[in-house]
Amino acid sequence: MKIVVIGGSGLIGTKLVNKLRDSGHEALAASPASGVNTLTGAGVAEALKGAQVVVDVTNSPSFEDRAVLEFFETSGRNLLPAEAAAGIRHHIALSIVGIDRTPDNGYFRAKVAQEKLIEASGIPYTIIRSTQFLEFLGGIAASSADGNIVSLSPGLFQPIAADDVASMVAEVALAAPRNGIVEIAGPERAPFNEIVARYLKAVGDPREVVSDPEARYFGSRVEEYSLVPLGEARLGRIGFDDWLSRSIPQK
Repeated sequence: MKIVVIGGSGLIGTKLVNKLRDSGHEALAASPASGVNTLTGAGVAEALKGAQVVVDVTNSPSFEDRAVLEFFETSGRNLLPAEAAAGIRHHIALSIVGIDRTPDNGYFRAKVAQEKLIEASGIPYTIIRSTQFLEFLGGIAASSADGNIVSLSPGLFQPIAADDVASMVAEVALAAPRNGIVEIAGPERAPFNEIVARYLKAVGDPREVVSDPEARYFGSRVEEYSLVPLGEARLGRIGFDDWLSRSIPQK
C-alpha cells in the first residue's frame, strides 16, 4: 500500500516512514525538501498518485497566532481537495489532546481549524490527538524559565515518547478510518512541574522548577486536566525512565 506522509522529514514523520517501510509498505516522505509543499500546492498531486492513505504530521514553522492559523488552513485547503481528486481512502492527522478546552492558545485554535477542514472534506478520516512529546521537555523548560527558575503549572501532564507516537500513527494508518478522534498519551501521569523537574535533574540541569498555578503554557493557563485525556486513550509503552535511558547518554 502506498502511504504519503506529509511532514515526512520531521521528528514523527521520519520515524513513521521508517516503520511503514519496515512493514513492507510504500511510504513517501513528502516535504518541501522533497518537492511537496502543501502551502503552495507544489508537487502535491504528483505525490498522491497511486496512494491510498495520507498521514499529515506537519507542524507550523511559526507559533505566532495568525501565522500558525494561516499555515494549517492553507495547507488543508491545498491538500484535502487534491486528496479527494486522487481518491484517497483514509486521511490521518496528528493533533493535540485538549485543543478544544484551551481557547486562549492560538496554536490550539489553529489545530481546531485544521480538524474542522478535515471533518468537512468528505474524505474518510481519523484524527489522532496526542499529549506532548517527551522529546520537547527541554524546550518547555527553556520557554518557562526566568533565570534559574522554571515556573510551571501543577496541572496534570502525561507526555509520550515520539517512538510510541509513530507506532500508534502507523497502526491507525493501516486500519479502517474511524471518522472520529483517537487520543494517545504516555503511560505515566503526574503534575507538569514534577515531570519537568525530574527531566532537568536527569540531564544535570541545575535550574529549580517551581509550582505556579498561574504559569502559562505557550500563552494559556493550565487547569488540572487541560493537557491530559479526559476519557479513554491509547497509552504508549515507553515510560519516563525508559525513555531517559534511551535518549540521554549515560555517563
